[in-house]
Amino acid sequence: SILVQIRPPQPADDAAIQTLLLQLGYEVEPNQLRHRLFSLEKSSCDPILLAIDETGVLGLIALHVAPMLFSPSPVARITTLVVNERARGKGVGRTLVEAGVALAKNAGCDVLELTTALHRTEAQAFYKTIGFTASSLRLHCDLT
Repeated sequence: SILVQIRPPQPADDAAIQTLLLQLGYEVEPNQLRHRLFSLEKSSCDPILLAIDETGVLGLIALHVAPMLFSPSPVARITTLVVNERARGKGVGRTLVEAGVALAKNAGCDVLELTTALHRTEAQAFYKTIGFTASSLRLHCDLT
């Protein structure tokens, strides 16, 4: 297990965040990434946290907190969770999720949910080991 510090992103972290997103298969141009980070930082509903150590950024968690018509409490969703390939299996993901749980509870949420691609079997196994259970089926349609 690695001892990490959890903090919000800073502009100097953009290249590391870009690398993490690329490891998930998402290529984001630097100016687009800066714009998205700035937009999310302005929102009180979309916190982003980084796990860092003396070597740099090891991982990222992004949440979205939303009121739901069917629920008296808002629901928190993990929209992005990624740990650098070199730091996987060392407790960084668990630490990020624990930080996400704390954020969700502070926002008044009773539920923390996520979606993950069907081909991400290692991620699914990780989520199950830290207490997530499959409770729904996500369907989508492309609007383009």
